[in-house]
Amino acid sequence: MDNLGTLGTTEEQIELMDVATNFCRDKSPIEKVRGLIGDELGYDPDIWKEIGKLGWLAIAIPEAYDGVGLSMAEVVPIAEQMGRRLMNTPFGSTTLAAQVLLAGGSAGQQAAWLPKIAAGAAATMALQEDNGDWDLANIAASGVISGDTVTLSGKKQFVLWADSAELIIASIKIDGELRFALIERNVIVDSALRRESVIDETVRSFELTLDGLTISTDALFDASRTRETLERIELAASLIHSAEMTGGTQAVIDYTIEYLTTRKQFDKIIGSFQAVKHPTVDNYVDYEKARTHLYSAAHCWGDQGRGEVAVHMAASSAHSVYSHAADRSIQFHGAFGFTHDCDAQLYRRQAIFKGALIGDAAWHRAKLADLLFD
Repeated sequence: MDNLGTLGTTEEQIELMDVATNFCRDKSPIEKVRGLIGDELGYDPDIWKEIGKLGWLAIAIPEAYDGVGLSMAEVVPIAEQMGRRLMNTPFGSTTLAAQVLLAGGSAGQQAAWLPKIAAGAAATMALQEDNGDWDLANIAASGVISGDTVTLSGKKQFVLWADSAELIIASIKIDGELRFALIERNVIVDSALRRESVIDETVRSFELTLDGLTISTDALFDASRTRETLERIELAASLIHSAEMTGGTQAVIDYTIEYLTTRKQFDKIIGSFQAVKHPTVDNYVDYEKARTHLYSAAHCWGDQGRGEVAVHMAASSAHSVYSHAADRSIQFHGAFGFTHDCDAQLYRRQAIFKGALIGDAAWHRAKLADLLFD
């Protein structure tokens, strides 16, 4: 982390990086990652409990709600190491849900749920629909208010870890206006959740059918804070996934170099050939740039304007280099690279899925252009 010191890296970040590096390395070897692909839950519940006990879910939650009282900047080194080891758990979705509660939830909603999340309860977001639009305001799911109840309708996709979450925060439209609603998992019948087949087999994603679901009007976020909530979703999700993709990039480059320095062709180590040496160096340089952008975004998280620019730069850079480094790794592994047994496949698939969740590199560059030149 020394090379990040000029960005104002905190002592807390450095300490968390050390702990997370060892924890994720020990708890998520690649053999375990592959073993969990066929598991219904998709993660080790004992490890999830350990994550809760370590206080990682409480990091960016204020002390008033039993949290640690730090910020998203201190979440970054943990998410980075999880991405490096392909440790998929509800950590990212739960951290995002907590940030959304802080941005748009009422005092009562925050008091009811933030202490639970800090203590280890999983939560998630239901934002996307089958139009595939990364504009989160472009939705069809709706709610109709009658007295003190709201009847919901529509479908949500890419609801991560929905079967494990105690709370789902969904976006809906009421009278044509975007709103957010808290849905407790225990009011959702099992038939309303359908597991989706997604390209990243290490994650669990669900389609959620809202038709006929009824919630209290007390479960709605304040309409006056919708814009603030949308902005927090975009920035927090982008920062979390940027960290995961940056960690994954480091891992796939290491994996590639290990192969290039051991595999021989024509009695030579193939890593000595310029056709593979130069692209690998380029990927490493781009990775270092992406990691610098990531910690720059973490450093200025919360700064209006500057923070938004930094987060979109981080997301664009992380997705671009992750996709390219994983793609080159598959290519350099030859025929084996195109088989499921090649670990580079896992990283490439994750890069594709992350882009589907938060927008690809080109989309973030377009957002960046709007911020810089409007």
